[in-house]
Amino acid sequence: MMEVNGVSYHLETIGDGPTPILWLHGFTGTGNNIKEALTFFENQGEYTFILLDFLGHGKSSIPADPGRYSMENTVEDIKVILDRMGIAKISLVGYSMGGRVALAFTATYPSFVEKLVLESASPGLRIEEERCARRNADNRLAMRIRENGVEDFVEYWTSIPLFETQFLLSEDKQRRIKEQRLQNSPVGLANSLLGIGTGSQSSYWESLEDCIAKVLLLAGEKDTKFVRIAENMKNLMKNAVYVKISDAGHAIHVEQPRKFGKIVSEFLSK
Repeated sequence: MMEVNGVSYHLETIGDGPTPILWLHGFTGTGNNIKEALTFFENQGEYTFILLDFLGHGKSSIPADPGRYSMENTVEDIKVILDRMGIAKISLVGYSMGGRVALAFTATYPSFVEKLVLESASPGLRIEEERCARRNADNRLAMRIRENGVEDFVEYWTSIPLFETQFLLSEDKQRRIKEQRLQNSPVGLANSLLGIGTGSQSSYWESLEDCIAKVLLLAGEKDTKFVRIAENMKNLMKNAVYVKISDAGHAIHVEQPRKFGKIVSEFLSK
């Protein structure tokens, strides 16, 4: 655990290579979610992998104030963590919510980021009316989590179209994913939605063309919404490569860990 600005973050490091890689997980996840895919990384001795649990997730703190989870606070917390670890240059691998954080961090500290991998990620919503509608939806969902608990929410979350391809996974893997999600706190998930949900963050679409880091954009072919977003992002980023992953939906690192590990490690080692 590391104390940062009045909260505690759970961190785990794997390996002791010269190249630090920070993994940023998705909503309801933890740093552990990437471990299977890491086994398929080539040249693993090159890297030190840093796995972080966001606030309200895993073993990190669960602040009572949703504002503490904001994108701005999260970016500053990560900068403090990396500074304390003595890291002057970092590569970020972010999935979904973690991809939004990785992009925000890169926009805030552009010279600090070597390479950026965005898996099923978005720069946010461009129009304030869209952000307002999303905030209202997140507010309703946060209230549902608080009133009905995590088990009810996980049943709902598992059934949304975004994750329908995960029903093709083995029963054992589906069970492990569900068990991990059930370990979350209702307050943590609700406050994360309110504080750092897509509707609460600023739009980073305008900053894409200024990104100086080398970028890998990943989207699963069955995740048509994020395929479209990745294609639009690629058109705006001068140093971006886009790869559409076959036989995958939103969570590529879970559904196709071998492909994910091979493609990401090749990009990071170039």
